[in-house]
Amino acid sequence: MNLELLRALDQIEEEKGIGKDVIIDAVEAALLSAYKKNFGTTAQNMRIEMDRTTGEMRVYQVRTVVEDVDDPTLQIALAQVREWDPTAQVGEMVEVEVTPKDFGRIAAQTAKQVVVQRLREAEREMVYKEFRDREGDIVTGIVQRIERKNVFLDLGRIEAVLPPPEQIPREGYRQGERAKAYVVEVRQGTRGPQIVVSRTHPGLLKRLFEIEVPEVYEGIVEIKAIAREAGTRSKIAVASRDRNVDAVGACVGPKGSRVQAIVDELRGEKIDIVAWSPDVSQFAAAALSPARVMRVEISEATKTALVIVQDHQLSLAIGREGQNARLAAKLTGWRIDIKNETQIREIEAQKIFVDLPEEEPVPAEAVAAPVAADEPPA
Repeated sequence: MNLELLRALDQIEEEKGIGKDVIIDAVEAALLSAYKKNFGTTAQNMRIEMDRTTGEMRVYQVRTVVEDVDDPTLQIALAQVREWDPTAQVGEMVEVEVTPKDFGRIAAQTAKQVVVQRLREAEREMVYKEFRDREGDIVTGIVQRIERKNVFLDLGRIEAVLPPPEQIPREGYRQGERAKAYVVEVRQGTRGPQIVVSRTHPGLLKRLFEIEVPEVYEGIVEIKAIAREAGTRSKIAVASRDRNVDAVGACVGPKGSRVQAIVDELRGEKIDIVAWSPDVSQFAAAALSPARVMRVEISEATKTALVIVQDHQLSLAIGREGQNARLAAKLTGWRIDIKNETQIREIEAQKIFVDLPEEEPVPAEAVAAPVAADEPPA
């Protein structure tokens, strides 16, 4: 058994990267605990050693050299010690081998438990190290089960949990189907690494574009901002670092193939791709796509953009339940106030009326007294 154990430890060291000495130290510590459990209060000042060559396990106890032994569990007679050490003196401490006859059975069982435990801990540590650097990355998993509205994805070596707040509203999950998710958090728990993923995070959209659009992955096209309402609509602002590359066109792809692949992955979520601009007026106008904007007036003091559209474009600019305007505001970081032409004309007319100068009153003495018809003029 001992040689088999050593061979097993060599194999574990090669395949799992766990040092053999680390496991042997753990086995010795576990054996000491097992020995004390089996032999009670007599197991004091003990040390257990495993031979690195043969695998033999021996138990040693530290005892005090005395002339006459009162406590055989803690003392040893001088005459007995001098059989192997003629220079021994009373009061010295010596190690005596006290390996029990049936210790092999205890050792085998304990060693197996320790090796299994160490393997489990090492697997968890390796998985944790693998995934802790993947926060902010995309993983692809298979829906394994759904418990209390939590969706568990099988990532191969570990499970990831997709909690309800991170699920796209009204998106169904079926056991066995594949799904991409964004790694939000990786933490070390008592039962091993815990991976929390999301389908609603804006980072998922960014990573999908990096996967589908080579120009984004290579850094030629930069994603400047993302505004997302998962499951319904998203807006993404892009800019090109190469004047020969159209950022929006690159993200849309031939016949819309690239963006359509992302829409399919997000199960029909609409995506507006707009050109980013350092000019807030231009950026705000683009952010309200697909509405056409006539002009934009900027107020730096209130960080507000007054956007003026044609009358028939107002509902399109605002969007259903204000979604288009809301996403545009998130995308630009500015408060957006949308008015149509008619509203602007009314506002301007009221302003002109308010600003008109009031007529000065005519002095009383300047008003001529009425002249009677039968009286001659003075």
